[in-house]
Amino acid sequence: MTTATLAYQDSKTMLRRSIRHIVRYPSMTVMLVGMPVVFLLLFVYVLGGTLGNGLTPGGGGGGRAEYVNYVAPAIILMTVAAAAQGTAISVATDMTAGIIARFRTMAITRTSVLTGHVLGSLLQTIVSLVVVIAVAVAVGFRPSAGVVEWVATFALLIVVSIAMIWLSVAFGLVSKSVETASNLPMVLILLPFLGSGFVPTESMPTVLRWFAEYQPFTPIIETLRGLLLGEAIGNNAILAVAWCVAITFLSYLWARSLFNRRPVR
Repeated sequence: MTTATLAYQDSKTMLRRSIRHIVRYPSMTVMLVGMPVVFLLLFVYVLGGTLGNGLTPGGGGGGRAEYVNYVAPAIILMTVAAAAQGTAISVATDMTAGIIARFRTMAITRTSVLTGHVLGSLLQTIVSLVVVIAVAVAVGFRPSAGVVEWVATFALLIVVSIAMIWLSVAFGLVSKSVETASNLPMVLILLPFLGSGFVPTESMPTVLRWFAEYQPFTPIIETLRGLLLGEAIGNNAILAVAWCVAITFLSYLWARSLFNRRPVR
């Protein structure tokens, strides 16, 4: 068989291993889904009335009903970031538990170990997204997207998920312990708060507004909001895809370099 065929077969094997771990330990999936749901309920039912009124100058907004539509795209993106956190933990667990040392003695493609984690996490992310979107609809989220817009939305979420997952793989490889690996991806969960996810950037102080407008998650959120709610997207879609491609490429190179040179325990 060719090298490409061997890599494909090995990746399938590692994907099956990743799926078995997900099924065997469902508590991780529940935790990764539960956190965005808790944030959604908190912002909609506790803060949604006040924040929704503040969306319109003069405080005459639509309250909770308007805010749930505004905040849902940010929660959806946060779901991707939260699911990616599980990838870092899984990779760090493998690197510190000794299984990678055994893999390195076997005739398998090295990158297939990482690919299995990526594909397994991508499936886990898709399930999480479906659950969170369903909960958002249940609490009042009313997207106006048609079939084309929904397809574009899920395509963008897949691209974003791949970027976040590869970055989390690198986080897991660079971490010396599982505890460190669980903390590093937290920045990905916090970034939507420092963008246009929960309040308009125009309401922020100058320095914070500058950061919020130019950080990677803001164009992604604005693109999701535009697709789902029929708002203007402008050049946010181009910026979102460009950020995701750059993060994926650089994270893949970083992860591959770390995996090839890092000693295992």
